[in-house]
Amino acid sequence: MPATGTLTLRRLRTRDAGFQPALAALLERGTPADDAVDAAVRDIIQQVRARGDEALIEYTNRFDRRRLKEAAALEIPGPRLAQARTTLNPDLRTALESAAARIRAYHERQRQESWTYTEADGTVLGQQVTPLDRVGVYVPGGRAAYPSSVLMNVIPAKVAGVGEIIMTVPAPDDALEPVVLAAAAIAGVDRAFTAGGAQAIAALAYGTETIPRVDKIVGPGNAYVARAKAMVFGDVGIDMIAGPSEILVICDGRTDAGWIAMDLFSQAEHDEEAQAILLSPDAAFLDAVEAGIHRLLPDQPRAAIIRQSLAQRGALIEVRDLDEAVEIANVIAPEHLELSVEDPAPLAGRIRHAGAIFLGRHVSEALGDYCAGPNHVLPTSRTARFSSPLGVYDFQKRTSLIQCTPAGAGRLGRLAAALARAEGLPAHAASAEYRFKSSE
Repeated sequence: MPATGTLTLRRLRTRDAGFQPALAALLERGTPADDAVDAAVRDIIQQVRARGDEALIEYTNRFDRRRLKEAAALEIPGPRLAQARTTLNPDLRTALESAAARIRAYHERQRQESWTYTEADGTVLGQQVTPLDRVGVYVPGGRAAYPSSVLMNVIPAKVAGVGEIIMTVPAPDDALEPVVLAAAAIAGVDRAFTAGGAQAIAALAYGTETIPRVDKIVGPGNAYVARAKAMVFGDVGIDMIAGPSEILVICDGRTDAGWIAMDLFSQAEHDEEAQAILLSPDAAFLDAVEAGIHRLLPDQPRAAIIRQSLAQRGALIEVRDLDEAVEIANVIAPEHLELSVEDPAPLAGRIRHAGAIFLGRHVSEALGDYCAGPNHVLPTSRTARFSSPLGVYDFQKRTSLIQCTPAGAGRLGRLAAALARAEGLPAHAASAEYRFKSSE
């Protein structure tokens, strides 16, 4: 059994005079970019961009303790992906396939279609929707296997109609998790390579002799991967720069306290920087959850991580009522928000900022991580104020369509010419006027 250690949980009350500063301090990430990480990542990107496969092999051998001689050995053959699916434990394979089907069904409803409309004078306006040509999916490896990350990143791209999906996953000491390869086969990865870290991001962004250049890179990773994605953005698209995982639970005090304690654990166990917060108007319930945390924690295999996460960034907060809880939730803008109350719909309708909302007592955040259907790639670090979950729309481009008849060219041309001259751009005005003055 893991050692229990000491855990002092932060308790706050909104009634207290110092609550607002305490909440601000709790939400403060305080993690500016590390200069050493930036310098290392910048050098890796420059080397891969300049030397291609040679640099990619050099970094892969150094960081993943491998002895590759040629870049062709980086590619995972398609038959190996298919074999991993076939030979996977049948129960696990069924779980992956069932989750994939649910994720696909949900994302099918997100697909956008092209559209046009015609005005009275024959002018046609619209939008043409097209999928990206090629997408790179980065899958973490080494300390843990993340088949759910494969499903959540690849399936929306497949639904969008992306032409080719390239997966990269590190293989430290030449080890690969069969469940990740099986997930790649189930999701529909086109090509897969054993490369990780900033060097894999650079290879996807700029291409090497072996790994093709992509148009967008998605998928989670460590600090080096995150910084690399930030640095290549603009040359390629990226999904987001994700921070540590977060959960906020609003509970009326009538849900089983052990359930809530375990829901807080479910995010705290990700890493020491994860954040788990509970809001409730019932002080006795907060006491019960705290007691449940201390009772259940020693039996958790990742108890040390949970303990540090809760001590550093967790909190149990007593609010005046559920209305105030909603106000605080909109300030926190959490990645995951559980509304563990009797009638969650009215509260949900007032939530403006959250990555995903879990409605009612019987849905745990873990269902969203794996198999409910909505994407688990969600905005963190309060970015839910202005961004959304990963979806099919992230793999589709929208192009404007404009077509004019002579009558439409005249009507719009006069408007455009007037506005162009007001902006001091006479060539713009003349370009618009030529179309209709020549026929007058």
